[in-house]
This record gives sequence, C-alpha cells and structure tokens, in this order.
Amino acid sequence: MAHIVGGLATSHIPSIGGAIAKGLQQDPYWKPFFDGFPPIREWLGKTKPDVAVVFYNDHGLNFFLDKMPTFAVGAAAHYNNADEGWGIPTLPPFKGAPDLSWHIINHLVEKEFDVVTCQEMLVDHAFTLPLKLFWPDDVCPVLTVPVCINTVQFPLPSAKRCYKLGQAVGDAIRSWDSDLNVVVLGTGGLSHQLDGERAGHINKAFDLEFLESLKHNPEWATQFSIHELVEKVGTQGIELLNWLAMRGALGQTVSTVHQNYHIPISNTATGVLALQVA
Repeated sequence: MAHIVGGLATSHIPSIGGAIAKGLQQDPYWKPFFDGFPPIREWLGKTKPDVAVVFYNDHGLNFFLDKMPTFAVGAAAHYNNADEGWGIPTLPPFKGAPDLSWHIINHLVEKEFDVVTCQEMLVDHAFTLPLKLFWPDDVCPVLTVPVCINTVQFPLPSAKRCYKLGQAVGDAIRSWDSDLNVVVLGTGGLSHQLDGERAGHINKAFDLEFLESLKHNPEWATQFSIHELVEKVGTQGIELLNWLAMRGALGQTVSTVHQNYHIPISNTATGVLALQVA
C-alpha cells in the first residue's frame, strides 16, 4: 500500500513567483520568507516522495464565479499552467498520477463527497508556486494530484467538512495498491484580506494558534463557522481550509520538521509548515 510520508503547507502569493523569477530570494524583503524552505527541502531529499496530492483553491484560471465546484479532483496525465495576468512566468506542465486520482475520486464518491472530476485542468499559482518552492528545479520531480477546494464563491464548505475531506483523501491514499511515497500539500493564507474596509487585515495571534493546532489538536479550527473564520483571518485568509484538509489526511500523530511565520509579504501573513507522519 502507498505510504503518506508527511504534509507540507505554504502561502501562494503571486508575487512569490515574481521574486523567484528575478532571483530575489536573498533580498531583505524576501529573505525571511524564503529562509523557511531549505530545511524542508533537505527533509524532502531524504524522504523522497514520489507523488504530491495538493489541496489548493483556483483563482479563475480553471474555474470562475459562473461555475465554481465545492470540491474538484484532477484526473489527468498532466496539468498545464497558463498566463494569469500577474506577470508570473508560465511553468512547464506538471505530470499527473491518474491511477491515484481515480482511486481518490472513487473513494470520495463512496464516502458521499460529490466531487467534480477533471480530465483536463489548468492549474494556477496556488498549485504551481508551492511546488516550485519545495522543488525549485526546472522540472517538478514528483507526480501530482490536484484537489481544488472552493474558498472564493459563497457558500463555502465548512472547516469540519474540509477536514473530513482530508481524512477521506488520506484513507484513499493509504489504501492505494502502490509502493509509492506520497506527500500531501495545503496551500494559501495565512490571514489576509485584499479588499473592502478590512483590506490589509492580519491576525498574527490566530495564525500562530492555528499553526500550533495543526501539530497537536488538528480539529481545533473546525469549531468555527466559515463566517467566524472569515472574521478572524480575512476574506482570503479562509484559504486555511486547504491547510486543514492537508492535516486531515495525515492521521493523528505527526512531528514537526520545520515551520516559519513571517509578516507581511504583499499584505499577507505567510506561513510554511512541514509535518512528518509518525
């Protein structure tokens, strides 16, 4: 059976892609953020995952407000990136893992998750930048399975539902008839709001409590409604649902490989977290 080696989470701000393209990793503005990744890359070099299952949210490249599924799973042989209008370099296609994708899809449907199955899928910066941060080589060395969660168009899935989605995906991975190692990613956040009266909102205290809960009390955030979470972390900070789904996939016992928290990058609280499955 397949083995989940751990979970990764990071912010996916578009300007990160511009910083990578311009080689600004050591610039004083960017260095505190990029310094969070070398210890995690070292861990990845030792654990050598073969597949990355990525919980993320689309920003209009593949889905838009007229058609926004609550949950969607990619089932393609490869996933193309395209120009989003941010000035980020378009990255080469990412290889898929169709066998695992279909195994996850079938398992989720059996568990009464109504998912959209995508045999063609464009992936935006929420998917591409985290992979680039963890595996900075020109070609991403792992196979990928995109799992898109709606964090854009209300009504949104509850934190409890996203955590249960992660649990179901984790069960599916562990029951996959394969000897491959899998790492699970959650991308986005942490607290931030890009528009409205609370533009620039950052809640450091909540972010740090959320990070701690992912290690020892992973269901902590499920006590809050979506509207309560938006109030705490901002409209776009609700992307923490992706982190929560990632954590749900790992099971109860994890150990911390490395974490980093830095504010602000582009008016966003940025976090990086790597957890190893015990």
